[in-house]
Amino acid sequence: MHNKLAFIGGGSFGTALAALTCNKGLDVLIYDRDPSVVENINRHRKNHKYLAGTPLPPGLRASNDLKEVMNFGDIIVLSVPSHVIRTICKQIKSYIRPQQLIVSIAKGIEEGSLKRLSQVIEDEIPTNEVVVLSGPSHAEEVVQNIPTTVVVSSKSMEAANKVQDVFMSDKFRVYTNSDLVGVEIGGAVKNIIALAAGVCDGIGYGDNAKAALMTRGMSEIIRMGVSMGGKPETFSGLSGMGDLIVTCTSMHSRNRRAGILIGKGMPLDKVLEEIGMVVEGVKACKAFYELSRELKVSMPITETLYAVLYKGLKPEKGVHDLMTRDKKQEMDQD
Repeated sequence: MHNKLAFIGGGSFGTALAALTCNKGLDVLIYDRDPSVVENINRHRKNHKYLAGTPLPPGLRASNDLKEVMNFGDIIVLSVPSHVIRTICKQIKSYIRPQQLIVSIAKGIEEGSLKRLSQVIEDEIPTNEVVVLSGPSHAEEVVQNIPTTVVVSSKSMEAANKVQDVFMSDKFRVYTNSDLVGVEIGGAVKNIIALAAGVCDGIGYGDNAKAALMTRGMSEIIRMGVSMGGKPETFSGLSGMGDLIVTCTSMHSRNRRAGILIGKGMPLDKVLEEIGMVVEGVKACKAFYELSRELKVSMPITETLYAVLYKGLKPEKGVHDLMTRDKKQEMDQD
């Protein structure tokens, strides 16, 4: 088994997974460019910036030296937001060795190119196998060893099986799924629906509205995912329905919390400042709005949220517009 893990990025989920694997007895090193994060981990066994002071394992170490961390790892975990995946790949490709596995834990697609993140990684580092890890997995619970289940996927199922073995524990169950497209798209689009669910909460709507939004949101996830080559059954799994449930209903979800503030009338720039960390649904909404138009896939929730975020549409008016669309049969493809 590979036993050295290098985490590129000391954010909340990366740190939680680093703690999980360190507790399994694996050698783990985190790279972060922020000296305060590195010092906090090394000296105080905490990551106050991203995990509110939750104690970290004594053996977990961090470094500001990217070359050192890259040379250390057998498995390289890219634990950075989706919009910096290409940038970080450009930075690490001069250090990477062909036998190192790359694991991506971000959820989204690249703005501009509209490529899946595994495709972005392959663009920059075509020599190495890429595995995607996704599913309902809030860092705040993973780091506290609360039972969590995720899925890994790759073009190489041998690589996926290796990553499954590395991360699997009695508190962190890992499944494999050969549908790489479906796993990536499910994890990316659900952030949009979670942001919209938060908007409904912020307006003051109830359980009926959220149930409707999640159900019709799943229809959008499936339509987009299948149009890109994903398998329909993947979206009833962990990276689809599982992730949708947790991000639409939990206050750990930055997307939901941001949506609540938007629903209460706070401007987007102030919302992002208030949350203080990346809200993936904001960038995903713009990217999938553009992709839906390019692929001619009907995504009315995404389209409406895009208008709220970027065109000044009032959230209540957006809900009204969705509710008063033309009559349809439930299983219509739009």
